[in-house]
Amino acid sequence: MIELVGLTKRYGEKVAVDGLTFSVRPGIVTGFLGPNGAGKSTTMRMILGLDRPTAGDVRIDGRHYDQLKDPLTYIGALLDAKAVHGGRSAYHHLLCLAQSNGIPDRRVAEVLDTVGLTAVAKKKAKGFSYGMGQRLGIAAALLGDPQILMFDEPVNGLDPEGIHWIRNLMKSLAAQGRTVFVSSHLMSEMALTADHLVVIGQGRLLADTSMAGFIRQNSRSYVRIRSPQRERLVDVLHEAGITVVEAGGGTLEVEGGKAERIGELAARYGVVLHELSPQQASLEEAFMQLTAESVEYHAHAGPMEVPQDWGAGWKGA
Repeated sequence: MIELVGLTKRYGEKVAVDGLTFSVRPGIVTGFLGPNGAGKSTTMRMILGLDRPTAGDVRIDGRHYDQLKDPLTYIGALLDAKAVHGGRSAYHHLLCLAQSNGIPDRRVAEVLDTVGLTAVAKKKAKGFSYGMGQRLGIAAALLGDPQILMFDEPVNGLDPEGIHWIRNLMKSLAAQGRTVFVSSHLMSEMALTADHLVVIGQGRLLADTSMAGFIRQNSRSYVRIRSPQRERLVDVLHEAGITVVEAGGGTLEVEGGKAERIGELAARYGVVLHELSPQQASLEEAFMQLTAESVEYHAHAGPMEVPQDWGAGWKGA
């Protein structure tokens, strides 16, 4: 388990992480979300002792990272896929890590096989694609067979097959009772992978809840209806105390999860339905709703203004 209590990091006047308190529990995949600049990477670096907190505390199974003997056997992490000596082969990079952490040499071949790099084990890392570098970083995280795993943007650079693989890997690790903490900006991937979410904005905790709970609390759910007997349907629903909203395009909307009741009422009164579909916001929509006030940089779509002193010959190329 990873436990943070009041974790804070300041860089001069800038507060990067502001009093974070939460726990990452074993047996589930916990997603770590936040806008760019929210403090996710700084938080992960403090967990691993790479940055020293200004205030607060963070512990791994009850101990600080620097108190762990052979830390790779306790926690494995992928923070930067490029943090590899380019002149070393994949095999020797992992062998060096294994020998410095008291890990049997045989684990090198095992994790290379797990991540699909056996065929290029003797090739130098500087010739690896970004996706191959990600796989090597994941191999390093798995090397000590740790009970806690932490991944920062693990699907970056991976093709669809690789993304599917890492998703299933994280789920299987959690199913084994391990603690899995993963940061990603790909909301669609988090929706398929994470069981629990920790969301931060401007360094502060915004949510610590289940995936389903997060979407339910931060989005609108409604039922969309289409019927050739629209007027009749509206009357039936109003008589039953159900508020209907015109949504345009011939559709009606009813707030909340009342699809079954609407279908039963339509059947009872002989109203034909062409559509009766519960609608729930996606993780991305819920995330945008919650973090709207925490985004550090806002882009505005619109006509580009060209400074007058650029001259009439500027073509926007």
